[in-house]
Amino acid sequence: MLGYNLIIVYSEDCSQILMCKRRKDPYQGLSNFVGGKIEVGESGLEAAYRELWEETSISSKDIMLHHLMDFTYYYQDCYVEAYVGRLKHAVELREEENTLYWSDFHHNFFDMTLYAGEGNIGHLLEQVKMYQSKLLD
Repeated sequence: MLGYNLIIVYSEDCSQILMCKRRKDPYQGLSNFVGGKIEVGESGLEAAYRELWEETSISSKDIMLHHLMDFTYYYQDCYVEAYVGRLKHAVELREEENTLYWSDFHHNFFDMTLYAGEGNIGHLLEQVKMYQSKLLD
């Protein structure tokens, strides 16, 4: 079973989240969280920090990630691990493949014409909101 991750990055003051605009399928043209593949022999957390660094230049010195939840897609033979964290300080982003941008929260993150993941982005953000004091403080 193939493993993937996604990383929800909050700004220092938690007023914005880091998004990317996908340049290729799946979800080409839609906004998504950053993330990627979990390599064989790599722990999920190691993969999350590696992908975050590769896609944004955010390192483990800039953020502490928390494992939020997992999704298993049996018919697609894959799983996705979701991580979340808040930046400790300002960072200069570096784009690898997808265009990066900061989004505020005045959007319908369940809108599947704008956001990847069949509503999962909205669901994940609602879960973070429920446990914000444990995840982002």
